[in-house]
Amino acid sequence: MQEIIAFIDLLKASPLFALSKAVLIFIIGFIVARLASKAVLKIAENKMTAHGKLFLKRSVFYGILALVTVSALDNIGLDLSILLGAAGIFTVALGFASQTSASNLISGLFLMIERPFSITDVIRVNDVTGEVISIDLLSVKLRTFDNLFVRIPNESMIKSAVTTLTKYPIRRADLIIGIAYKEDIEKVREILLDIASKNLICLEEPAPVFILTGFGSSSIDIQFSVWARRENFLKLKNSMYIEIKNAFDQQGIEIPFPHVSLYAGSATTPFPMSTKVGANESLPPESK
Repeated sequence: MQEIIAFIDLLKASPLFALSKAVLIFIIGFIVARLASKAVLKIAENKMTAHGKLFLKRSVFYGILALVTVSALDNIGLDLSILLGAAGIFTVALGFASQTSASNLISGLFLMIERPFSITDVIRVNDVTGEVISIDLLSVKLRTFDNLFVRIPNESMIKSAVTTLTKYPIRRADLIIGIAYKEDIEKVREILLDIASKNLICLEEPAPVFILTGFGSSSIDIQFSVWARRENFLKLKNSMYIEIKNAFDQQGIEIPFPHVSLYAGSATTPFPMSTKVGANESLPPESK
């Protein structure tokens, strides 16, 4: 019995025992951190947004994991004061070397506080449109509609105009239409309003809006705006254009296309033109 106790004491004094104990503490702590983060997430499931839940889950997980790591290092006899001093020096050096990352980190904190969008929202940043799949401290990750992964640094998000397309439950579809100058504008207005009233996707309130935007080079330009629920936006836009085209064809309303007229001068002062210049031909003196 004394031999067994002596063997255990010898094993405890071995560096391998301390290292094994530290590894075991880290593994157990990792499992506890995972379980605790999931438990906290379930408690706050109906009280926070997806953005807030993700931030809370990561904070709990990495907080517990940091404490477990410190405890594991202490068990192998590492002087934490030296480690903290080295970490401080390393942090200062890293701060000077990575000012861009620090800017992204601060911008990420502002995004989390302001919350202009959340996970699963569809946003447009400059010329990129996609669904938000992750909001991290350094960047925002998007999945575009052609299934591409886009990473946008948080600093760019703060400095750019960000449009959240799924913020409100309804959206307005602006239909740009051109009609010939000979057409009756009031008749066209009545046709468009009748199409909107019969479309089941188009909302009655807010009411459709008919706007004359100006006189174009080949047409009278009209903006006809209708409203739909956010999930029906594209469906409404497509169906309205198809119904307008069919109604205009039935009513004989002309949708003009651009016309270009070329004048080569008057009958008294003709302007010489050359339609083809070969290797041995030259342009008229007036065109040089």
